[in-house]
Amino acid sequence: MGCGATQTGFGRTGTVDWITTPKVTGDSPVTGVSGNGYFLNTTSGLITFNLPAGSAGDIISIADYAATWQTYEVTVTPNGTDKIGGFNLNANANVKGQSITFVYVDSTQGWINTMDSTSNVRGITYMSASGGTPCSGAVSGNCKVHTFTGPGTFTVNCVSSCSTYNIISYAMVAGGGGSGVRCAGGAGGAGGFRETKGPATPYTASPLCGVDTPSNLITVTATGYPIVVGGGGAAAPGTSANGSKGAPTTFAGLTATGGGYGIGAGPPWPVAGCGGSGGGGAGSDCSDGSTGNTPAVTPAQGTDGGDGASGGGSYQESGGGGGGATVAGSDGVGNAAGGAGGTGATTSISATPTAYAGGGGGGSGGASGPAVGAGGAGGGGDGGNCQQCTAAQDGGCNTGGGAGGAGGNGAGKAKAGGSGIVIIRYKFQ
Repeated sequence: MGCGATQTGFGRTGTVDWITTPKVTGDSPVTGVSGNGYFLNTTSGLITFNLPAGSAGDIISIADYAATWQTYEVTVTPNGTDKIGGFNLNANANVKGQSITFVYVDSTQGWINTMDSTSNVRGITYMSASGGTPCSGAVSGNCKVHTFTGPGTFTVNCVSSCSTYNIISYAMVAGGGGSGVRCAGGAGGAGGFRETKGPATPYTASPLCGVDTPSNLITVTATGYPIVVGGGGAAAPGTSANGSKGAPTTFAGLTATGGGYGIGAGPPWPVAGCGGSGGGGAGSDCSDGSTGNTPAVTPAQGTDGGDGASGGGSYQESGGGGGGATVAGSDGVGNAAGGAGGTGATTSISATPTAYAGGGGGGSGGASGPAVGAGGAGGGGDGGNCQQCTAAQDGGCNTGGGAGGAGGNGAGKAKAGGSGIVIIRYKFQ
């Protein structure tokens, strides 16, 4: 600038100094001061913001503190005869997450909006929920885990502002099947096992994770989700009788089917009970095991039960093992132990690797020795041995394990399937 020249048309420019204590509805009307920025919280109602008398270069800013301007707007009023954008009228700010910067230019246009951001870039809010054990959820890294071992309600109190975080992870297991009673009874099949790992909840899922099937995904909203946990199927009563099928587990419109029952009744010999996993056949007269994943879902919720077998002589029968979540039950092998129960599914959804839905081991006549049909990993009960007076085992509580087949034909020889479980995992921070 040359010697003697004067500088005109310049006022305050640049950024504002933000006042970090938000103004609330009770402070209305709020009168601004040039050079300052104001956070306006309209959670409780409308706010009127008065612009100061303008001088060229004056600058002032306002911002939506609580992302509520779309519900309760801010009315911006000019001072006296000052104008906003060329008009002596009020202006309304009513966009969620909006921030506005005004600069006073001259008496013709008055205050001009030089920056209006409606991008609403804010920190993420997270999901919160209650129900099960513990009610507030067990912390696992940045996730919480809720476990239901009986009926209840998973209540979503609020959802995340990030939609991906509202896709939860879950594992649900139905009740295992009860075993049949015979000299070598068929084992109960495991309860159906279903699991889906959400995209925001890191852990090691089982091989049966259904994330690639869209119908398996659960995106929650702020509501309650009733949960029914299936009980284990009852043991066969008396003598020469079939066990009972396990009860289903339901959550958010999805169902895990109860495990199939083991065979004991006959002749004539029916096929063992279908279900999440199939029940095993009885050794006497070599009855067949049944099919799992009934009704069919993707991925399969279980496998087939094994067939019974007979060695042809006294106490040479062996019952079929119940199907497990990932491996089918083994067939009986005549004058040997009952068929092994199928292996269940192992998941770390609750932070610790845990197996669920193992099939029960088949019952043994016992002529060849003390061996029994081993229950599958995941709560499957071992089979009994008739000659050795070895008792069968119940399916594991809250594992959905199938019951071990009876070793001997009499009251109390058969066993009950294990009850089911529901486990839910979600990102909370």
